[in-house]
Amino acid sequence: MENPATKAWSGRFEGSLHETIYKFNASIPFDIELIEYDIQGSKAHAQMLGETGIIVLEEQQKLILALDEILDEWRSGIFRPDPEAEDIHYAVEKRLIALAGDLGKKLHTARSRNDQVAVDLRLYVRDHLDRIDTLLQALQGQFLNMAQDHVETLIPGYTHLQRAQPVSLAHHLLAYFEMFKRDRERLVDLKKRVNISPLGSGALAGTTLPIQRHLTAALLGFSAPSENSLDAVSDRDYVVEFMSASSLILVHLSRLSEELIIWASQEFGFIALTDRCSTGSSLMPQKKNPDVPELIRGKTGRVFGNLVGLLTTLKALPLAYNKDLQEDKEGLFDTVRTVENCVQAMTILLAEGIVIRTERLAQAITEDFSNATDVADYLVRKGVPFREAYNLVGTIVRTCLQENLLLLTLPLERWQQFHPAFAADLYDAIAPQQVVAARNSYGGTGFEQVRGALGRAQAWWRDYKG
Repeated sequence: MENPATKAWSGRFEGSLHETIYKFNASIPFDIELIEYDIQGSKAHAQMLGETGIIVLEEQQKLILALDEILDEWRSGIFRPDPEAEDIHYAVEKRLIALAGDLGKKLHTARSRNDQVAVDLRLYVRDHLDRIDTLLQALQGQFLNMAQDHVETLIPGYTHLQRAQPVSLAHHLLAYFEMFKRDRERLVDLKKRVNISPLGSGALAGTTLPIQRHLTAALLGFSAPSENSLDAVSDRDYVVEFMSASSLILVHLSRLSEELIIWASQEFGFIALTDRCSTGSSLMPQKKNPDVPELIRGKTGRVFGNLVGLLTTLKALPLAYNKDLQEDKEGLFDTVRTVENCVQAMTILLAEGIVIRTERLAQAITEDFSNATDVADYLVRKGVPFREAYNLVGTIVRTCLQENLLLLTLPLERWQQFHPAFAADLYDAIAPQQVVAARNSYGGTGFEQVRGALGRAQAWWRDYKG
């Protein structure tokens, strides 16, 4: 193991760090994830040092070329940072010195590891905001494809997991489109706060050297440099916001997963699982298990945990940087991987892993009393006060249950015994297709409204830039 006494920070130390404590302090087992962002930030810093005259232009060019070489070595597998290195920032600097000699020691001029890691982390989050947005866009596209095919397919709608009213399956699918629309909008809003450059803030107080923070911000694609150096090196609000937005993405995926799991059960049978995304039982040969939605539902908890963990870490930190902030990364990296994997898996599941059993859905909407509200609405249109109609329909439903009848199978003469306003046109009014078609208020499940909503969703999906 490299002697800890030779570390970049060890000049005022006489003794060496205990080997166990050295390993305990080290972050390279996980912050190696930041290597390309670290090189990207270092190149911008080197360019700024040259353009401000802090180093000469020839040195600037050599540093940038050496950093490019390290990046190429990393991508080709030649450079593998020493796992004994304290962190990825020091590992890259050590390699830079090996390539560029003493010139490599100049790169850290006017920079601390505090602002260095802060810029790396912002570059990482910004990059993955875009990646997740792209994955969510593909998921939304799958909902649009499915909705296009099922505008007039009916499915029981539920409240309290009890049959409520039938709805268009497309309407149900577009509800998830709206959830993921909000998720994408949250990511875009968050990007405004991520896209601030902390580079040049130093350890906590800035620097005496004539740096140009607006230049490094522009080189890295940030909208502006941070306004306060103390805040810049210790701010992790954007990581909390990212984890919060990620938690909501997983909430939506988990809600969908729960429905798919229920729908795939023999009791519901609304969908069938294909072999592409499910496995069987090692004991029961008849089983086909909904692995993907169950895993997504399970992984949701770890994303919630990462959010709570970071909030707990941050809640009592004084300004500015504290070593506790090293704990921001593992949860963040895990959240990113989990969200990306879950969104991608759900997209594949919807495209290849399920078959909608339209014949079962058609049967399901005829075997309950979810058209009861439409009977009350029928009476209202005949001039009966709604509360009176509501109570009367409750009595009719109770009678049907006692006699093992449905509203559509109750004879007309029995209807007319309950109220003279009932006529033969009642059966058309409470037929499932009409029940759905009649809900033509804006945002409702009526077929005309659903087609309009589908068109608006397609236009938003096509034009939204994120």
